[in-house]
Amino acid sequence: MTGFDRVLVIDCQLAGISGDMLLGALIDLGANVNKVTAAIKSLEKQEYGYKNIKINLQQIMRRGFKATKIDVTAESSYIKTAQELIKIVEESAKNIRLSEKARQLTSNVIRTLVNTEATLHGNTIADAHLHEIGLVDTPAEIIGTAVAMEDLGLFNAKIYATPVSVGGGILKFSHGTVAGPAPATLAILTSKHFPLKGGPVNSELTTPTGAALLVNLADEVSNFYPEMTPLKVGYGAGNKDFSEIPNVLRVILGAPLETRLLTDDIVILETNIDDATGEVIGYTMERLLREGAKDVCIIPMFTKKNRPGHILKIVADPSVAEKLSRVIIEETGTLGVRGYSCVRHILNREVFSVKVRIDGVEETVKVKVARDRQGKIIRIKPEYEEVKKIAEKGKSLREIIELVTLRVKEMISAEESGHESQQREN
Repeated sequence: MTGFDRVLVIDCQLAGISGDMLLGALIDLGANVNKVTAAIKSLEKQEYGYKNIKINLQQIMRRGFKATKIDVTAESSYIKTAQELIKIVEESAKNIRLSEKARQLTSNVIRTLVNTEATLHGNTIADAHLHEIGLVDTPAEIIGTAVAMEDLGLFNAKIYATPVSVGGGILKFSHGTVAGPAPATLAILTSKHFPLKGGPVNSELTTPTGAALLVNLADEVSNFYPEMTPLKVGYGAGNKDFSEIPNVLRVILGAPLETRLLTDDIVILETNIDDATGEVIGYTMERLLREGAKDVCIIPMFTKKNRPGHILKIVADPSVAEKLSRVIIEETGTLGVRGYSCVRHILNREVFSVKVRIDGVEETVKVKVARDRQGKIIRIKPEYEEVKKIAEKGKSLREIIELVTLRVKEMISAEESGHESQQREN
């Protein structure tokens, strides 16, 4: 985890997400319209098969909410193959000089789309021919979103998303009639284990392009907004106007709360054990750590009838909570596992190797450096097993730790001095 100075929330829990809704919301948030439209117009090339690109940008109302609506159309001379569409997007991103992060986003999104389409229809990318996503609005929405994100400085932000609404009902498109959500949308969300919910209207709410953008942008998915100070809100309008809900995507730009510590969301799992051997408990702890637990501990206790027992307590990421609960049940025989969510205050941790000379011999030691949100070093900790091996050659463990720690401080001080000099030169 790294520090960040801004937060973006993509709130797609009510009306889903499409490429034009996201782009409209980012423009509504303050992205430079001229930059976005110029980038989209750059797609108007004979070799790309698009001509007479028209961009219609307007403010409209959706159930009482004012939102930005963008529509991009063009004359297309032929249906694009997957390889052609990848080339169009990646080449365009390069030609308009997008940053490395922005170019990577465009590449990831278009490849997510075409790989999904090819897989669904049993083709390779080389053989896949595209219909809806070969139209100009797909590359326009991908390129436009990348430009808007870059203009707003959002590639340095932490991006959250809510679970996405996908709608429902029966959909008709070039491949026939299917149940909503569209197969490509469902496949994209499935590939990234992105949480969805059906409804709340009988219509398509999330499109394949919207899903591809969403899964490649979101750093974290949460039912609730993170702790932040909201700064600005943008609304992007969808094509349809529903009577039940405002068909808008909401994006919120915010600043993280002023704190010196980072936070993340975790789950605490625990169960009481009073009939397992020490070997079983020890093996269970080892397996839980292998399966992805962040930390495991045993707390002695007395159970009913004053029997001695243990509380097995695990700190875990929410995504692996169910898997770890099953491990606990399988290994210990317990009949249930308690679980509750909480926020953990943590330091940003960086692990790297450092070379240090000890008694004329150069040794390499892994070191963990912990910093707060402002970058202040809170702790430097050499890897125990590595300093132990060096200490066994003749010096005390304490001396080795002090030497390695001093060397790390010298390296960090030199790097910071060099960075300050470079800033003065610039």
